[in-house]
Amino acid sequence: MVLAEQERQELWTGTVVDCDVHAVVPGISALFPHMDQVWVSWVKEREYPGPGHVATVYPPALSTTARDEWRPEDGRTPASELGLLREHVLDPWDVDHAIVNCYFGVDNLRHPDLAAALARGVNNWLIAEWLDPDPRLVGSMVVPARDPAAMVREIERVGSHPSIRQVLFPVRNDRLWGDRIYHPVYEAMVKHDLVVGLHWGGTTDGPPSPTGYASWFTEEYAAEWGNFGAHIASIISEGVFKLFPDLRVSVLEGGFTWVPVLGWRFNKEWKGLHRETPWMDRAPYDVMREHMRFSIAPADQGPPAAMKEVIKWLGTEDILMFATDYPHGHNTDISALLSAMPESMRPKMMSETARQWYRL
Repeated sequence: MVLAEQERQELWTGTVVDCDVHAVVPGISALFPHMDQVWVSWVKEREYPGPGHVATVYPPALSTTARDEWRPEDGRTPASELGLLREHVLDPWDVDHAIVNCYFGVDNLRHPDLAAALARGVNNWLIAEWLDPDPRLVGSMVVPARDPAAMVREIERVGSHPSIRQVLFPVRNDRLWGDRIYHPVYEAMVKHDLVVGLHWGGTTDGPPSPTGYASWFTEEYAAEWGNFGAHIASIISEGVFKLFPDLRVSVLEGGFTWVPVLGWRFNKEWKGLHRETPWMDRAPYDVMREHMRFSIAPADQGPPAAMKEVIKWLGTEDILMFATDYPHGHNTDISALLSAMPESMRPKMMSETARQWYRL
């Protein structure tokens, strides 16, 4: 049984907050009304199609990119219009709130001014055409990840908008997100009470894995949790939460079944090595539980008994957040997932944790 085949009322009668739905820019021309004219002219004169890396992160024809039932029959790009999100998720699931994420590959650009201009365009488009028209929606802003100073400027520009609650950090990046070069970025985020959205996607100057290039999308997709783990270890080890104790991090579209394994290993190494990082005065897994939340998609579900053990090993009931990850396909069995967790945890996962985390 998969998500799209499950009726809302058969699964859950309480409130729903979806912490990860996607808005897809259908083409760069959609951003023209929301960009400075100098950049519209630049794009037209060069016939620039927009960042090409998006098709690498989300191969257009794969079900992991969009389920068949969520692909418009008239050929429109899946998840490219607010009406599609309403039709496919917001209305049938009776969603109270949803956090909208838009990956447009801005991080792939080497032109610093173009990257900043496209980030502004995406954010203006998201606010004007998605967030403002529907009060159920709040969103993640896009930032030019290769330029921390430009990231801060964009956070200062739109970070106070009432519907902007998060900053999208792609999990593939030229630097680990704990690097001190990003301290001014975190300072600006805390000032505006914004969440870090560590999300699938992104590009680097080197290979997308720690040791080289994958041959197949399957191996790349299956091994991506290692990149999530590297950033988590970096943010904690570099003392980001000691400097910014109010900072919150959402780990999105990366699953969660690997979290206890990382937490245990991190604790083990910390016990023997924390003398080199004396500011780490708490067990790392405890820091993860306090400062991080994880979306359930992709759930990577195994046998029910094993999933119950994973839920128990997470060690806290408020660490998971419901996500359809619309329009992507993950074969998440929500009924089985709810059955695997204590009854007291179910409303937290379905809405309460995200409601508190995002100040909804």
